[in-house]
Amino acid sequence: MSNERKKVLLVGETWLSAATHFKGFDQFGSVTFHSGAAPLTKALEGSEFELTHMPAHEAVEKLPFDLDGLNAYDAILLSDIGANSLLLHPDVWLHGKPVANRLKLLKQWTEAGGGLGMIGGYFSFQGIDGRARWHRTPVEDVLPVTCLPHDDRLEIPEGFSAVVETKSGHPILAGLDGQWPILLGANEVKVRQAEGVELLASLPQEMGGHPLLVTGSYGKGRTFAWTSDLSPHWLPASFYEWPGYATLWRNVLGWLTKAG
Repeated sequence: MSNERKKVLLVGETWLSAATHFKGFDQFGSVTFHSGAAPLTKALEGSEFELTHMPAHEAVEKLPFDLDGLNAYDAILLSDIGANSLLLHPDVWLHGKPVANRLKLLKQWTEAGGGLGMIGGYFSFQGIDGRARWHRTPVEDVLPVTCLPHDDRLEIPEGFSAVVETKSGHPILAGLDGQWPILLGANEVKVRQAEGVELLASLPQEMGGHPLLVTGSYGKGRTFAWTSDLSPHWLPASFYEWPGYATLWRNVLGWLTKAG
């Protein structure tokens, strides 16, 4: 195996919040930038994976528009970013000019051997009010799960512990024995009925038994779906501070890039 580090692109996992503050008669506004990528960045420090984070607002224009650009990465992770961000480039949205369809390019890139994953959130899978809009897209074609056609959030404020298929022998689960810390929600999806798709973890049956971690393949590439979050609010600090968090994501990327 080559000593060269595997290149991983995390797309999304950022947001801006605008607030209006009222103080008696007076008011003022503020804007705050947030990123949920820090736990994964820390988990991969010193590993064989070189992580590049492309914030959601930058991805609109900077995610590559050709296969050569995508081929700079061994794995691409889409996290809490809606399909519109990759469909409505300013040339299309503001100027009515055609551009390459990056959802189709991601499908082609995966088919040729890339590793593509989707991580849950309010703008993953179908998302809040159905606005993530990954249902019936070329990216959904690649994933080992299918999206619902409507709001798919599973808000579980009391928390749940994952039901892990420990007997599967899948390399992603290596070193992850014992109970995982609680999670507070996920996106509801359906496991794709296709050869090579494997359900590795799910919600408890009393909470619907919905998929949590699913792996699969598409053409020469590998794919996965993690339906909960990378960080709060669905993934509490107790989860990303758990030593298994780093083990989980290093295992996922090792399998996704065929590095393991």
